[in-house]
Amino acid sequence: MGNPLCERRSAAEWSAGSQVIEIAEKISNFEQLARIIEADLAALDADKIPAAWREAVVTGQLEFGYADAQRTLPTVSCRAKVTVDAVCQRCLEAFRLPLETEADLLLLALEQEADGYDDYEVWELEETLLQPQDIVEEMLIMALPFSAMHTESTACRALVSGTATSDKEMTTPFAALREQMAQDNEGSA
Repeated sequence: MGNPLCERRSAAEWSAGSQVIEIAEKISNFEQLARIIEADLAALDADKIPAAWREAVVTGQLEFGYADAQRTLPTVSCRAKVTVDAVCQRCLEAFRLPLETEADLLLLALEQEADGYDDYEVWELEETLLQPQDIVEEMLIMALPFSAMHTESTACRALVSGTATSDKEMTTPFAALREQMAQDNEGSA
């Protein structure tokens, strides 16, 4: 049996069987997401690019069903998570970025409308056939932050504040301004 994430069926076919798909796929199998990560990591020196970043595993679940009793409005509940390698936009170093996304989607054909289903996000289908991997990939791409940064890293804060203790000192664009403001404040006190 093939990988159900890569199969193409209509939304109604996926939902009719109340199909549940367990996700356990490497980042490398999500081509568009892998290209985005690769482009981000290209900002690093070649020796600093994490070697196995393509091996990170996306896990989660897709569960198809219907929103209505008449079985005319196909749905999918999607839960996915992965930890990817990214470049911190503050300190310009590689770090591990956890991504987690979940959504309950109403799978509608273009121009199709459904009122009263506010618990669902509308996912408009441009094609008749649906590949579940596309949903997972697009949701993970949307979960990527616009500007990835460490959240709790003291190393990153030390680099940004100019108190780096590593061999490589980081020059911040406003370091001279900070020093001038500190001198002005001392002089006026």
